[in-house]
Amino acid sequence: MDLLELLPPEWRDVMKPHLDLTIVESLSSFVDSEYAAGPVYPPVEDLFSAFRLTSPAQTRVLILGQDPYHKPGQAHGLSFSVRPGVSVPPSLRNIYKELQDDLGVKPPSNGDLTPWAKQGVLMLNAVLTVRGGQPTSHADKGWEHFTDAAIKAVNDSPYPVVFVLWGAYARKKKSLVRNAHHAVLEAGHPSPMNPKGFLGCKHFSQIQDALAKAGRGSVTWS
Repeated sequence: MDLLELLPPEWRDVMKPHLDLTIVESLSSFVDSEYAAGPVYPPVEDLFSAFRLTSPAQTRVLILGQDPYHKPGQAHGLSFSVRPGVSVPPSLRNIYKELQDDLGVKPPSNGDLTPWAKQGVLMLNAVLTVRGGQPTSHADKGWEHFTDAAIKAVNDSPYPVVFVLWGAYARKKKSLVRNAHHAVLEAGHPSPMNPKGFLGCKHFSQIQDALAKAGRGSVTWS
């Protein structure tokens, strides 16, 4: 498995200057062996869904998660998202609650965030694979270096982007956003295990305001 070959070419071009190819080669070998041993989520064909659905030039918002859902049928390559027909996870229910409280948007009927991704919302996890039933099992194997390169590539964009960092893990990535024309929004993680710090953050209206100010339109969240 060659992870760079699997990446859409436009992402490969902008990420490569930020990558140590030795780390990528080691990560590729690890991921290949894990898929061979299985089960690993998301399915390999969904591994780079976020990059396939949202090109660098289209990226207007980056929402950063930690690692994929670890139960069968959930993860499909977009942070916080699950396939249609899969029960909406608790964190995403809170995201939908905040969306309704903030913008009055009725929660979608399922947990598939593909329509957001198609509008330039890069739904990125810091770690892109997980062993079935073992959360964070693929942390510290090289994925963080790989996805940091994606964040740095988005930071390089000449167009203003809204970086949305929910939770302590995501907020550590703030130092990677160095260009002053970008906006950074921070809040607690949307998990119900975190009783304060997310609900009431008003991030969806702030995203719309930042995009409008930058002349980058708006996102239809419904």
